[in-house]
Amino acid sequence: MPRVPFETRVESLMPAPNFMEMALDEARAAAARGEVPVGCVVVREGEIVARAGNRTLADKDPTAHAEMLAIRAAASALGSERLTGCDLYVTLEPCAMCAAAMSFARVRRLYFGAADPKGGAVENGGRFFAQPTCHHRPEVYGGISESDAAVLLRDFFAVRRA
Repeated sequence: MPRVPFETRVESLMPAPNFMEMALDEARAAAARGEVPVGCVVVREGEIVARAGNRTLADKDPTAHAEMLAIRAAASALGSERLTGCDLYVTLEPCAMCAAAMSFARVRRLYFGAADPKGGAVENGGRFFAQPTCHHRPEVYGGISESDAAVLLRDFFAVRRA
């Protein structure tokens, strides 16, 4: 049987519309505000429940990561601390804090863009979902629109380092 390219396999898992592109839009908006360009969209039954971009600087809050904001907004919109049946699309591999929040919220699936070798905690670093103390593990699909997400981050930091 011929091997199906990764992108093709993943695309068949992603419902239309392209929710990762919407997360990228949130990341672009965050960059325009001077925030690290990370965006997130929470989806349930093919409908967007919440969306957010990083706001750590604007809110003066180190926990105001796109994922945390989107999870809070989704929980409020659904009237529950559990996001059962929800999928989360984020442009960068989540850190340990965000991965823990996804576990506690019982997110069904995590789709992320660029890997984060320094701060990521899903496929890099502490690998939160692989820990024995993790009570809920979402299905994880990495590398979705990876190059677009990586370019946003690279360009953002290149300007700041110049």
